[in-house]
Amino acid sequence: MQEIFSHVLGRWVAPGPGAREIADAATGRVFARAGNDSLDFAAVLEFARARGGASLRAMTFHDRARMLKALALHLNANKQVLYDVSYATGATLSDHAFDIDGGIGTLFVYASKGRRELPDAHVLLDGGPEQLGRTGAFLGQHIYTPLRGAAVHINAFNFPVWGMLEKLAPSLLAGVPSIVKPATASCYVTEACVRLMTDSGLLPEGAVQLVAGGLGDTLNLLGSQDAVTFTGSAETALKLRATPNLIRNAVRFTAEQDSLNASILGPDAVPGTPEFDLFVKEAAREITVKAGQKCTAIRRIIAPEPLVAAVIEALSAILSKITVGDPRAEGVRMGALVSQEQKADVLAKAAIIATEAECVFGGQEGFAPIGENASGGAFVAPTLFLCADPDRATKVHETEAFGPVSTIMPYRDAGHAANLANRGKGSLVASIITHDTQFARDVTLEIASWHGRVYLNDRDSMAEATGHGAPMPHMVHGGPGRAGGGEEQGGIRGVKHFMQRTAVQGSPAMLTAIGGRWVPGATKTPGPAHPFTRRFGALAIGETLVTGPRTVTLDDIEHFASFTGDTFYAHMDEAAAARNPFFPGRVAHGYLLLSFAAGLFVEPKEGPVLANTGLDGLRFLKPVVPGDSIRVTLTVKEKTPRNADYGEVRWHVRLDNQDGEKIAEYELLTMVAV
Repeated sequence: MQEIFSHVLGRWVAPGPGAREIADAATGRVFARAGNDSLDFAAVLEFARARGGASLRAMTFHDRARMLKALALHLNANKQVLYDVSYATGATLSDHAFDIDGGIGTLFVYASKGRRELPDAHVLLDGGPEQLGRTGAFLGQHIYTPLRGAAVHINAFNFPVWGMLEKLAPSLLAGVPSIVKPATASCYVTEACVRLMTDSGLLPEGAVQLVAGGLGDTLNLLGSQDAVTFTGSAETALKLRATPNLIRNAVRFTAEQDSLNASILGPDAVPGTPEFDLFVKEAAREITVKAGQKCTAIRRIIAPEPLVAAVIEALSAILSKITVGDPRAEGVRMGALVSQEQKADVLAKAAIIATEAECVFGGQEGFAPIGENASGGAFVAPTLFLCADPDRATKVHETEAFGPVSTIMPYRDAGHAANLANRGKGSLVASIITHDTQFARDVTLEIASWHGRVYLNDRDSMAEATGHGAPMPHMVHGGPGRAGGGEEQGGIRGVKHFMQRTAVQGSPAMLTAIGGRWVPGATKTPGPAHPFTRRFGALAIGETLVTGPRTVTLDDIEHFASFTGDTFYAHMDEAAAARNPFFPGRVAHGYLLLSFAAGLFVEPKEGPVLANTGLDGLRFLKPVVPGDSIRVTLTVKEKTPRNADYGEVRWHVRLDNQDGEKIAEYELLTMVAV
């Protein structure tokens, strides 16, 4: 019998007291055991906080992003190992791709976003400085820093790889060590993935620990610097959330739980339209992928009353062609549920739904999955119910059969469709399949507050759309109410869940030192040479160049207008400009001033500055009239390495007139050779 190990305190630990047996989902054969009640969970937590946390916090965001990319590349090169062991979960080859490739893809996304959107630093700034005093000598700045505890990730059985990696990616990028507790029924896949990661040598010791089996008294040992993320049933989430120690210490708790997701067919999407075919295809996919064991699967199919019969006919035709059985057998397109316990639960929930709805396709009677030993497997046939009167029904809006079961229900108009979707009392996702933009808008605005994601699809987007049931790491995954009230992923938003936002107050010099970004009012230092002649590594934050003046003449304004074609009246007509409350008369073009500014601070000779890549936050603050002069103050505001050849320098640029008044301000982005 295979033994599923935990990885704690830097070593692999075999099953021990309290170990549970695990059966192959497709055959019912017991093949493994996992769990060890004798683990010292206090030591596990301390190892994460002291060893893993310290190592991760010593790394910058970019260091951690590079680590995630290396992990993703390593897993991608060895994913066949994970494919091979996943068959025992009842999943098909395409299901493996959804789980394993999806998880690896999430690592790649966070690695990329970490390099592009986070600084190569230990502190993340939230917004810009707030002026708290009259002169700007006392400012405020919000910052994010990593929690000093551990993140405990309690994952569901249906996605043993993706479920882990979509939580690990943001927590590790934040600099917080993680303790992973997979569902025992599929923990052997998670163990295989963690073995690949630890064997790679890419993770600092203590950054990731794996508990195969129960967590013991872990939740009673957590403090306010720790976090818990949970995916699973609402009943279990409630028990965990109500742990007195979590409440007492205000431990961060994020839940993703039951979700009666809906898909709505627009009234324009009649048979023969691309939208009708798309709707039926999406519904069939969500019923059968992972045997319906997806938190985002479509549980309620909401269609215009005149189209219900056509939807049933088309969907039944697709489902009738789905071969169900042992995923190792050739031709199988839908596998088993993860366990006999899960099968029993799904059938019990389907029986509840049947009290308010009629079975119009499928059911267990006469159902015969294929496979040599399939009789012992946890198979449930794809099943469709029709609830003809969803307004009077309650169970279909409250009961989630977490398997290949979905209920069709009719609606009268857009408001009625939205009302039915919202009766799920909070869902991870609702989809609207329509080519009618007004219908899409009307329904979206009515359902958005009850749904974490609204997925709109039609003939224009269908070629690139990722699917109703595919949460993307760029977007938030979670939902209100019944769905748990939490959020995961969402790009860098997910990273911030594992960080503390703190308001820091002080002088510009203090905020510059803490945030690593120059703040106006902080010390400016002249460089030993023109900054455009100095390489990325030589430039210092706060290094400043002050140019000489340049007088702006009427000839300059007229030449610029003629050369560019910008003959706006404020630049060309003295009387019209004087009638404008913003101008005293003819004024210089704003873009003429930017061009003159560049002429003042640019070093023309070839040097380490490779390219101007952008301009942010431009503001024109005071008009410039003929005879005024301008000068430029150019300051190194922030530096971000991009690769081995160059880094990005963000310059603060200020234009003043002859009286020292600020006339324009912006940030210039350049790529500078290292």
